Amino acid sequence: MPQAGTVPDPRPRTRSLKARLYHILEAGKTTDRASLIFDVSMTLLILANVVAFALETVEDIGTAHAVWFDAFNLASVAIFTVEYVLRLWVCTEHRPYARLGAAGARLRFAATPMMVIDLLAILPFYLSFLLPIDLRVLRVFRMLRFFKLARYSPALDSINRVMWQERRALGAAIIVMTGALLVSSTLLYFIEREAQPVAFGSVPAAMWWSMATLTTVGYGDVVPVTVAGRMVGALVMLFGLGMFALPIGIIATGFSHEIHRREFAVTWGMVARVPLFANLDAEQIFVVMGSLEAVTLPRGTHIAHAGDEADAMYFIVSGEVTVERGQGALTLTEGDFFGEIALLQKARRQHTLIVSKDTNLLKLSADDFAVLSRRHPEIRESVLAVARERAWELEAFSETEELEEAAQDD
Repeated sequence: MPQAGTVPDPRPRTRSLKARLYHILEAGKTTDRASLIFDVSMTLLILANVVAFALETVEDIGTAHAVWFDAFNLASVAIFTVEYVLRLWVCTEHRPYARLGAAGARLRFAATPMMVIDLLAILPFYLSFLLPIDLRVLRVFRMLRFFKLARYSPALDSINRVMWQERRALGAAIIVMTGALLVSSTLLYFIEREAQPVAFGSVPAAMWWSMATLTTVGYGDVVPVTVAGRMVGALVMLFGLGMFALPIGIIATGFSHEIHRREFAVTWGMVARVPLFANLDAEQIFVVMGSLEAVTLPRGTHIAHAGDEADAMYFIVSGEVTVERGQGALTLTEGDFFGEIALLQKARRQHTLIVSKDTNLLKLSADDFAVLSRRHPEIRESVLAVARERAWELEAFSETEELEEAAQDD
C-alpha cells in the first residue's frame, strides 16, 4: 500500500493494459472471448467497406447517399487508424520483437506484410489532405482494406503458409508452364505466320492463342487453320489438361497436409494434458492417438446419465459439454477432457453429461485402451504409476491394480 504523500506508480497498470490489448489484438484469437469479438467485428467492418465501395460505384446510389458513404468511410478510417496505432504500441509484448527495444521493435513490426497492408488501407485518406489526389483514384485504394481479412481468417492464413511451404514445387511448375507457353507459341508462329500474319505474326502475338489453349479456356477468337497447326494445337490441348492442373494439385495437397498437421498438433496437445498420460513419451502418446475415435454429436445429446457405466473417456475438439452436478452445472469447452477414470476400472458415471452445443469429440474407449495396454505394456505401467501417485485426486478410483489384473486375465 503506498505511503501518504506518495503517488502510485501507474506503470504496472499501463503494462497490464498493454499486455491485455496485445492478447486481444495479436495473441488471443479464438481462445479469448474479447479477441474473438474483436476479430468478428473487424471482419464485418471490412466486408461492409467492400460492399460500400461496390455500391458507391453505382452512380444513382452513390449520388443519393454520398453523405452516408462519406460518414461511413470516415468512421472506418478512424477505427482502422486506432487499430494500427494500438498494434504498433503493443508489439513490444511480442517476444521476438521485445529484444530490439521499443523503437526497433516498432520499425521491424511496421515492416511486416500485414502491417503494410493495414497502413495502405488508411494512408490514401490522409494523403488526400496533402496531395492533389483524384477522389476516384482514392476510392480504388479503399479496396485494399479487403486484404485485411487475411489477418482475421485462419483459412487464409493456412493458404499463405501452404503457398510458402510449397514455393519450390510451385516455382518448378511455373517454369514448366512458361516453357510450354513459349514452345507452343513459337511452333504456331512458324507454322501459321504466313496463313494468319495478324494473329500469329510474332511469338508474343501467338502467346494469346497458346495461353487460351493451354489453360483449356479456348476462346476461339484465334485458331490455327493449317493442318500442321491444328495437329500442334491438338497436342497443346492435351498437354495443357495436365500441365495447368499441376499447381492446383500442389496447393490442394499442401492444404490437406496443413489441415492434418494442425489436427495432429491439437490432438497431441489434448492427449499430453491428461494427467494419467503425464509419464508417456512422444512415441507412446502417438500410439494412444491411434486409438482415438472421432465422434460428432448435435446439441441436446446425452453422452451419459448419472449411474451409467463409464466405458470411455472423451476429448472436446470443439463445442461444449455440460456436466450436471448437485452443486450446479459445469461447462467443459474446447481442449477439456472427461471420463479418464473409465480407463482404469469399471465404474459408474457420477454426473449427467449433455452436449450444449454441436460438438466434435475424440473418444478413447476402455476396451480399446485395454487392447492398447496388452500390446504396449510400457504404456500400461506408465498410466498405473501416475494413477497410484494421483489416487487421492481421483475420488472414483479405488484400486489401480484392476487394470493390471484385467490385462493378465485377457
